[in-house]
Formats: sequence, C-alpha cells, structure tokens
Amino acid sequence: MARPMGPRFKQSRRFGVNIFGHPKELNRGVKTNRKVTEYGKQLIEKQKLKAYYGLSEKQMLRYVKDAFKESRQGKGLIGDLAVARAEKRLDNLVYRAGFASSLRQARQFVVHGHISLNGQKTTIPSLEVKAGDSIGLTPRGQKLELIKENVDASTVQVPYLQRDNESKTAVLERDPERDEVPIELTDSLVVEFYSKSI
Repeated sequence: MARPMGPRFKQSRRFGVNIFGHPKELNRGVKTNRKVTEYGKQLIEKQKLKAYYGLSEKQMLRYVKDAFKESRQGKGLIGDLAVARAEKRLDNLVYRAGFASSLRQARQFVVHGHISLNGQKTTIPSLEVKAGDSIGLTPRGQKLELIKENVDASTVQVPYLQRDNESKTAVLERDPERDEVPIELTDSLVVEFYSKSI
C-alpha cells in the first residue's frame, strides 16, 4: 500500500505543528499569512491526522466511517472515536512504547518481524491492539541493539500504555481518552470534512 514518504519537516512547517516529534522540524519557521477557506481548514486538519499516523486515505476513511457508526450507538464523539482507533494501531503503540524513535521506524520493526503481540510475531502494522493486549519483542527483536537504545532513551509515556523497561514489553491497559492522545488537532474539522461524503 502506498505510504506518504515525502519530506517530513516540510509537512510539519506547512501544518504549523511538530508532527513527527523531531526537535528540528519547525526550525525554519511557519508561514501563517495565507488566507484559508473553511474547506481549506478542514482539509489541513484531515491531512494532519493522516500525517500523524501515516495513514492512507482509504484507512482514514474507514476509521471515520467506523467512528460515525459507533457514535450513533452512543459510544462517544465521532472525532474522539476516530483518533482512538488510529492511536490503537500496532505501529503507533510500538512508537508510543519507545521501541522506535519514529512512527516510520516502528512500522519497519513490525514489518521485519521484530515485534510480537500477545507472544505471537506479527508483521501487520495496521493491526488494532485491544485493551489488555501485550506488545513485546520477538527473539530477533530482542537482539536488535537499536531497540534497546530507543527504550533506554525514551522518556515520553502515555497513561493508557503501561511499559516495562526490563522485559521490553508494553500493555494497552484501556482505550485512550482523547485528551490523553499527544497530537494537536481540531477533530471537529476532520469530522466536518468527511460528513459530506459519509
């Protein structure tokens, strides 16, 4: 499946937020003097969400459609549900757990067979992790010095993911609340963008 693999820092400067977590992303400044239409604002927020999680348009549309259905069943707000679904992707949680220094690296670790889910090797980055699931390293992953260095250097933690540095495992204890997810996004604009086509 095609992935957005263009210049990352340029994306962050265009959106005006640090999408990929690199300290130098916004060094060259952000242009803010352009007038943006309401549709343009919705489009930017949609593209921003896709960039945060490395999603294709097809995946993004599926998450939003599922969120619309769940919201009609009284499970929460559409934007919150869509973000939570993206946040629970295996590659994203590998990144949040500190096994990888970036989402791209996390996806690569999964695809190359370095990551296990509930003790079983998996190579599907988009797999949705459920509450109670345990993310760990395969025997190959345990030998990778880069993962050890990433875990030792990682300081950022999210309250819904419990990490054990000794065993190099992380457990998704519960579904994330929207205000706990460390992304800068106006969810309502994403919902408005897709509400015309869903």
